[in-house]
Amino acid sequence: MTETESIAYDVVVLGGGPVGENVADRTRAAGLTTAVVESELLGGECSYWACMPSKALLRPVIAQADARRLPGLRQAVRGPLDTPAVLAHRDEYASHWKDDGQVAWLEGTGADLYRGHGRLAGPRTVAVTGPDGTVTTLTARHAVAVCTGTRAQLPDLPGLAEVRPWTSREATSAKAAPGRLIVVGGGVVATEMATAWLALGSRVTLLVRGKGLLPRMEPFAGELVADALAEAGADIRTGTSVESVTRENGTVAAVTSAGDRVEADEILFATGRTPQTDDLGLDSVGLRPGSWLDVDDSLRVTGTDWLYAVGDVNHRALLTHQGKYQARVAGAAIAARAAGSPLLDEPWGAHAATADHDAVPQVVFTDPEAAAVGLSLAEAEQAGHRVRAVDVEFSSVAGAGLYGDGYKGRARMVVDLEDEVLRGVTFVGPGVGELIHSATVAVAGRVPLGRLWHAVPSYPTLSEVWLRLLEAYRDN
Repeated sequence: MTETESIAYDVVVLGGGPVGENVADRTRAAGLTTAVVESELLGGECSYWACMPSKALLRPVIAQADARRLPGLRQAVRGPLDTPAVLAHRDEYASHWKDDGQVAWLEGTGADLYRGHGRLAGPRTVAVTGPDGTVTTLTARHAVAVCTGTRAQLPDLPGLAEVRPWTSREATSAKAAPGRLIVVGGGVVATEMATAWLALGSRVTLLVRGKGLLPRMEPFAGELVADALAEAGADIRTGTSVESVTRENGTVAAVTSAGDRVEADEILFATGRTPQTDDLGLDSVGLRPGSWLDVDDSLRVTGTDWLYAVGDVNHRALLTHQGKYQARVAGAAIAARAAGSPLLDEPWGAHAATADHDAVPQVVFTDPEAAAVGLSLAEAEQAGHRVRAVDVEFSSVAGAGLYGDGYKGRARMVVDLEDEVLRGVTFVGPGVGELIHSATVAVAGRVPLGRLWHAVPSYPTLSEVWLRLLEAYRDN
C-alpha cells in the first residue's frame, strides 16, 4: 500500500450520489475548493439502482394501464408489454451502468473526483484508498460532508446469503423477468417492484408482515394499491413473516409463519434500509460505526463544528429529492460559515432544512399512484395537533372520468383547526403524482384555507379535487 502526500480542500464530500453531487455543486458555486470521494459509480443509488431504473420500468406499465382505461385505446393495447424493450429502455435510463456523463458534469463544476473508499482518519481528515491500493489523504479546511446513503437491510435468516436474494438493486437491474417472484415487504420498494414485474410477466406473491401495504401513508392508500395489485393477479398475504428460505436446483422456497411453503424463481427482500456508515472511520472522531448520524437543521452532526451528514444517512427523510434539498441547505450553510456570514437557521430559513419535519412529499409509482405530503391524520393526532380529516372520492371530479373509465381514487386533507392550514394531504389514483406539488406548496407555505378558496383549479382537470375538498370542509 502506497501513501501519498496530504491534499487540502475547503470541503471534502464522502459519497458521489445525487446528495453529494448537490453539496459539491453548492460549495463550488460559493467558490470553495471541493473534493468528492466515490467508491462506485458517480451518481449513486438513485441513478443506477433506484429512482431512475425503477421509474423507467414502471412508466410503460402505468402508460399501458392508463391506455386500457380509454375507449379506442384499450383494444390497441390488449397484448402484453414488450419486456425486452422495456428492459432496454431501463438500461438507457441507467446509462448502461456507466457514469461518464456524471463525471463530465462534476468536472464542469470544478470539483475534483477521487475514486476509491474514503474513511475519516480524525477531524477534518479523509483517507481515500484507491483501486490500486494507493492511499490519498484529504484534509478539509471547513467541512467534511458524509453523503454515503443507505443499503438494503436483509433479515437475519440462516443461509440467506446462499439463496442469493434480490434486494432493490437486483430488482431494478435484472436482465429478465422471473417466472415467479416472491416479494417480502409491503412498503414503497415492495409495491413498486411488484407492480413492475407483475406487468412484465412474473407471477408475484407478496409476503407482508404488517396488516397492509404502504403502512407509512393513510390506510386507504395501501388498501387501494392492494386491491389493484390483487386484481392484476398478485397473491398478497398480510400478517405473514418469512421464517426460513432455501434454494435448490434454482428454485427458492420460503416458509412463512403460517406454515405455508411458497416457491419462486427469485425472492426480493424489501425490508428496510441501513446506513452505510459501518466502514467510514466514525470511531476516529468519537462516533459509533454503523449508526445513523444525528444532525441539526443545517445538517451539521451533533457535537461537531465541521462534520455534516446529508441525505439518507441522517435518517430524516429517506428520499432522493429530500436529500437533494438537504444538500442545497447544507452547501449554503457550509459556505456561510466559511465566509463568516450570519447563519439563517431559523425555521424555513436559507440554512435550515425545515421541510424535513413538516412538508416531506413522496410519490409511490404504483397503479394507482399514491402521493402524500406532510402528516397523516394519525401522525398529526400523535403530535398533539387538533385536526380534522376531510375525504373526497375522485369520482366527484369531472377530470377523473375523462382521465379514464372506472377511475378509482381518493383524496384527504388534514386540517389544523387552530390556524385553518393544512398539516398533510394524500392523493391516491391514476396520475396523482403530478398533483402533489400543489399540496406541497400549500403545506410548506401554510396557506390558509381562506386563501386556497381563491386558487381556482382549471376545469376539467384532476386538480379540481381541491375544490371538492374545500367544499367538503365548508359543508361539514
